[in-house]
Amino acid sequence: MIRSHLLLAAALSAFMSSSHAAEGHAEAAKTKLSMCIGCHGIPGYRTSYPDVYPVPKLGGQHSEYIVSALTAYRSGERSHPTMRGIAEGLSEQDMADIAAYYSAGAPAPAATPAANDKAQVCAACHGPDGNSPAPAFPRIAGQHQDYIYQALQDYKAGRRKNPIMAAQVESLSKRDMEALAVWFSSQPGLFVKR
Repeated sequence: MIRSHLLLAAALSAFMSSSHAAEGHAEAAKTKLSMCIGCHGIPGYRTSYPDVYPVPKLGGQHSEYIVSALTAYRSGERSHPTMRGIAEGLSEQDMADIAAYYSAGAPAPAATPAANDKAQVCAACHGPDGNSPAPAFPRIAGQHQDYIYQALQDYKAGRRKNPIMAAQVESLSKRDMEALAVWFSSQPGLFVKR
């Protein structure tokens, strides 16, 4: 089963890297970040709508993943009214620049073994410690525990659409999701970047 996940991860990574994308410039993003730092630049900031949970840490995230997430918000594939409103006003270049800014300072993936069998399944895409080496998959190491838990719940309930994640969370219990959120949030990785 893990081998099939690795093959799927490699295929998706190759597909994502072959698509044409604008080249991002971190320096250019500094004039475009005002709409981002009001939430993502405040340590411990929590969103109040549509659900209350910490906004995700973006510092050190793969730039390709950030562009993919912004594109999904813009199209409505990912549902969050504030993020959709922001993403709809961004050009492809804006997205690439913002992603380049936030991805700067990314941690090097570690060879830490995963904590349990459930985390081993996650490791196929997200890396053994949550610092995914593949840009198609987000880094989750160091992310807020509540955010990871909320994301897992959203995938299970169908509020977030991703066929890989939907299949992975289908058999997870609430306790499994809580344990995964605790473990991945405790790993060194993502950080708040202002």
